[in-house]
Amino acid sequence: MHSFNWQNPYPSIHTPVFARNVVATSHPLAAQAGVRMLLRGGNAVDAAVAGAAMMILVEPVSCGLGGDCFAIVWDGRKLHGLNASGGAPAAWNVDYFKRKYGVDGHGLAIQPRHGWDTVTVPGVVAGWAALHEKFGKLPFADLFEPAIEVAERGHVLTPFVVAKWTRTFADLRGQPGFAAAFLPRGRAPHVGEKFILQGAAQTLRRIAQTRGRDLYEGESAERIAAFSREGDGAMTADDLRAYRPEWVAPLAKDYHGHTLHELPPNGQGIAALMAMGIARHFDLQDLPVDSVESQHIQIEATKLAFADLYRYTADPRSMEAVTPADLLDDAYLASRAKLLRRDRALHFEPGRPAAGGTIYLAAADESGMMVSFIQSNYMGFGSGVVVPDTGISLQNRGVGFSMDPRSPNVVAGGKRPFHTIIPGFLTRAGKPVMAFGVMGGDIQPQAHLQTLVRLVDYHQQPQAACDAPRWKVNADFSVDTEQGMNPETIQGLKALGHVVNPNNGNYVEFGAGQFVWKLADDDPDMGYVAASDPRRDGQAAGF
Repeated sequence: MHSFNWQNPYPSIHTPVFARNVVATSHPLAAQAGVRMLLRGGNAVDAAVAGAAMMILVEPVSCGLGGDCFAIVWDGRKLHGLNASGGAPAAWNVDYFKRKYGVDGHGLAIQPRHGWDTVTVPGVVAGWAALHEKFGKLPFADLFEPAIEVAERGHVLTPFVVAKWTRTFADLRGQPGFAAAFLPRGRAPHVGEKFILQGAAQTLRRIAQTRGRDLYEGESAERIAAFSREGDGAMTADDLRAYRPEWVAPLAKDYHGHTLHELPPNGQGIAALMAMGIARHFDLQDLPVDSVESQHIQIEATKLAFADLYRYTADPRSMEAVTPADLLDDAYLASRAKLLRRDRALHFEPGRPAAGGTIYLAAADESGMMVSFIQSNYMGFGSGVVVPDTGISLQNRGVGFSMDPRSPNVVAGGKRPFHTIIPGFLTRAGKPVMAFGVMGGDIQPQAHLQTLVRLVDYHQQPQAACDAPRWKVNADFSVDTEQGMNPETIQGLKALGHVVNPNNGNYVEFGAGQFVWKLADDDPDMGYVAASDPRRDGQAAGF
């Protein structure tokens, strides 16, 4: 059993939850939906799907029926990875965007950030069905009963959801179907107001009855394709019909007696593994947990990982020159670690390896099954496109493509874009330790590193690791720090040459985690300890 310090040195509104069966999500109603499945005799996958279905209603600012998802599942014997992200419509390529939007000052095609030409094939519903088909215990339709009930009767909106709604709706109100679905009073809703996502109950019923195929070849698919044609979009019925999620083998990297598992590209989980592979060359456990030097080493390891991530990562079918194995090679990461200076911050270029709006939830049951699951519409409400009277809000993952023909991530029909959402999983000596994730754009691999260092090196308990103030490395390698970070640490980082933006951005931009940690290998009755991040409206619940 891992020896935690059960004290929490950081301000928190949550305490860890101890239970044999547990669900941790960023909204209480979703956690309770999952627990209802467990009480009914379902397993952790049943709980995860029920919670995920509820999340598209109670946190529509982050996810929807038109989003994508990824998962890592410990089935009691081994890990399984699921990539349920969708590919580009068949008609997309660089010339398509040049014809419609022109070129920028660098001669590259202009890429919109919202609207139909940001929508890739939604994978989330197919992902739910794939998880259930492989691992589910209860009837598929049963998993949607809590969500359908809320979809019919509505629910009262919580503070975080309303705050994000208010910040994002102005840029989207002109998108097809958005105002009718998400501005029913002509404005963003207020905390405590009731909201009903029109048409979602009927769509969820069709999804439940068809094991998800309705979204790809049924009435919902027909409505999506027709609305796309009406809006001059490229998405077709053929694009939807052809989609299938993919089971993949998780990547892994050892760190101080534990093994971190992430899904392979097209996601950014590999950056967390690279940063860990670099950081393990430094004895962080010998440094104070919130010290300047500890934070500096983690920041620099993240910068090194990001330099390679943005240069080489794409749909694996396009990563011909540099493979994930090349980026995770021990000798290569050791060479990258040698570039890190303890006495100053540096700006790193990509290395040369040898060629060779999101929600997260975790669930675990007393049989030993553990699920790490994440789904997203990307930028808040995603594309802003909402198919009328269906409750289907569509993601804008197409923004993740490059318009540079030289990039491995260049846009192409059927290709998956670079993805930000990543579930994580931790094992020790081949046995499960923790299902975890930290949602929130490019903070995700950074927060995986920060929280795991706290858990493994500093033995902070899961809720304390959740609550601790975070930093975030930006694309230009400047560093945003969260409110609550020690001012002396901030000054120390500046003295090392970091460009630090204290308290920059709101709490949403520093991510939100859900952690479920297995307490003992040899005694299943010990169960789990679960933590839910106070940066959301969430909850860990269990029995």
